[in-house]
Amino acid sequence: MFNPKMLSGRNRRLLHEWRTLEQGLEGRSDIACRVLTKNAEGLPTAYLVNYSVRSISGVTNVEHLNEPNVTNEPLYDESFVMQITLPANYPQVDGAPVFHFLTLDENGQDIPHPWHPNIRYFGAFAGRVCINMVDTYCDLLWAVRRIAAYLRYDIYHATLEPPHPEDLQVAAWVRNQGEPNGWLSLS
Repeated sequence: MFNPKMLSGRNRRLLHEWRTLEQGLEGRSDIACRVLTKNAEGLPTAYLVNYSVRSISGVTNVEHLNEPNVTNEPLYDESFVMQITLPANYPQVDGAPVFHFLTLDENGQDIPHPWHPNIRYFGAFAGRVCINMVDTYCDLLWAVRRIAAYLRYDIYHATLEPPHPEDLQVAAWVRNQGEPNGWLSLS
């Protein structure tokens, strides 16, 4: 359908990412991806990624998070939805893809989103994902797979040193309660 030789550099990259995502996720039961929006040439500029992965989606007593003598046991969910948005200047260095877990449904109601030190849980930027790979090339498939590893807690950065956690409150819980109580072993 598309002739890569007839496409601009940006559109060739969009086509490459689309094909790579489709091929790399084919047959997987834990990750599904669909195109959300396309540009005028019919190439994807945003995706919805559905993760069917058991992960932590919050904690008990969150209103008393990280207070002395308060236990915040993990709460779990098995379905999370992330949006990938490719800005107009993607794939330039200053046009990095935006990875963001949805925190509200179409009616504005809260939906579960990941409780992970590299994914913002609280505040105006809730759902924002930090890949922790500054100035490193990554394709979308690599990032989607890496984020699945986040959800399984195979990868996380909770220490207060570069590249720094995305959510400091969740990072403190990971260090003070999640790790000591063995709550991060989700397999």
